[in-house]
Amino acid sequence: MTLTLADLIAFNVVLIAAIAAPGAALLYFIKTTVASGRTAGMATGIGLGTAAALWTLAALLGLEIVFTLFPWTFTALKLGGAAYLIWIAIQTWRHARDPLGDAPTPHGTAILSGLLLNFGNPKSMLFAAAVIVVVFPQGIGAIDIAVIVANHLVLEIAFYALFALLLGTGPARRSYIRLKPVLDRIASTLLGALGLRLILEK
Repeated sequence: MTLTLADLIAFNVVLIAAIAAPGAALLYFIKTTVASGRTAGMATGIGLGTAAALWTLAALLGLEIVFTLFPWTFTALKLGGAAYLIWIAIQTWRHARDPLGDAPTPHGTAILSGLLLNFGNPKSMLFAAAVIVVVFPQGIGAIDIAVIVANHLVLEIAFYALFALLLGTGPARRSYIRLKPVLDRIASTLLGALGLRLILEK
């Protein structure tokens, strides 16, 4: 079967809705961007987008079959992701009253944080697998797979880059500094709740 433009458009519509939906990735991205600036936000977005695109690649290659055959791999990945979310939540709560400081977040650190956050969320792969089954025809070739994954990566990075430009302004940063203790504790509570939900869900 051949990939069509209509298939890609349908995939992109669903993908944009998923990226914009409140969740651990968007919440962490917003906090990083407002706290550390546009560059750190864009770097975090690159990490988040790369991990999400790789999950789509995994889904296209049938990695969900591995999770079905070996359920412990899914459980291990889910628990690892939950532990990482809870660790971020604890650190955010502990440092809620700390000043931001002037040292920018290193690009490599921001990218790695984004990668780990989305790699630790197997729901990203399950979402990709569900959408792929509905949207794309079976039996697509290697070139079509490469197009889908590249399209996903570009769309994710473009979304986060645009959002970083909007959030990384002076007024946004000043507002965050003023409300930092409250916003950080709200963020840590939500991230911790997401981590606990991953642990408790069957």
